Amino acid sequence: MKISVQMTPAKLLDVIALLEDKPALGVSCGQVGTIVEVLAPEVFEVEFCDGEGRTIGFAELHRADFLVLRHEPALAA
Repeated sequence: MKISVQMTPAKLLDVIALLEDKPALGVSCGQVGTIVEVLAPEVFEVEFCDGEGRTIGFAELHRADFLVLRHEPALAA
């Protein structure tokens, strides 16, 4: 059975990419952030930084709002 990329579990310190603009939070689709706190089973505090590593801001996001990025290839099932 294939697991949807969107269904990949998220955990503390995962690097994520935002799937839609969140203008009220000051972040846009595709922006990369890091999960810095697990607030509830499907709710996460994510830190967004600029290219210099300075914090742009934090956003409370639901799991459906982002894609967990992988740094290593996944094994094909």
